[in-house]
Amino acid sequence: RAIAVLARAQQDATWNRQMIANQLRSLLREYYPAALAAVESWKNGLCRPEAHALLRLAPTPTQAAKLTRTQLQAALKRAGRKRGIQPEAERLREVFRSKWAHQPLLVEDALGKQMLALLIQLEAAAQAADNLAEAVEEAFPQHPDAEVILSFPGLGVQLGARVLAEIGDDRTRFADARGLKAYAGASPVTRASGKKSSITRRWVKNDRLNHVGYLWAFSAITASPGAKAHYRRRRDEHGDWHAAAQRNLFNRMIGQLYYCLQHRKLFEEQTAFPTQLAVAA
Repeated sequence: RAIAVLARAQQDATWNRQMIANQLRSLLREYYPAALAAVESWKNGLCRPEAHALLRLAPTPTQAAKLTRTQLQAALKRAGRKRGIQPEAERLREVFRSKWAHQPLLVEDALGKQMLALLIQLEAAAQAADNLAEAVEEAFPQHPDAEVILSFPGLGVQLGARVLAEIGDDRTRFADARGLKAYAGASPVTRASGKKSSITRRWVKNDRLNHVGYLWAFSAITASPGAKAHYRRRRDEHGDWHAAAQRNLFNRMIGQLYYCLQHRKLFEEQTAFPTQLAVAA
């Protein structure tokens, strides 16, 4: 139960961080597009400490255009950057001094204050997500099911903990793999009326587990040759769209996880995807 609490809290904190980052991006697009252009090439963009240091130093585009190379280099160093400081400062200076549309000065200053308030919320949300992620890193590997879950391609500590949090460790909770697949929203629903029938995705499901499933399938495609071959077969031979092919892969792998947890076995690539591996070879 402790792992479920931590995993769900970390997932909520991650979603909250992304929501605030989206609000900040929307606000910057309205009055400060130069800031978005400045962080566009950085991984994690607005969530990076360098971005926060720059926005605190110059909350408006007018202030950003006046920044010197020395100020920019100092801001990058304060944020913890170690390499490429001088060329990055030069790039930022060129971006900030380019011609951009501006709001009236009073409006720009007001929006800058609003931006700083959002930035404080974003930093707090990011810190909360990081702290909870560390707690999950400590707690999850100690669980008896962790070894089985982590043996699956695409499942690391954070995603694995979320899977465990939603399916639980009571092996009698689901009568069979079909019950777990339906609970996760991975298996399709067949609706029939008269001579007509349709197959659609499942709307009633555990949304948290379903969200994890898409991330799991996306990671498994690159981590497992069999999973990648299965995904390609669904796309090429069955005509599935990307999301449908991922959902089908998730459906297969969560069934395999059910079996492995019931029998205390680790994931085996050759056993899980024998046909796909043979075709790929």
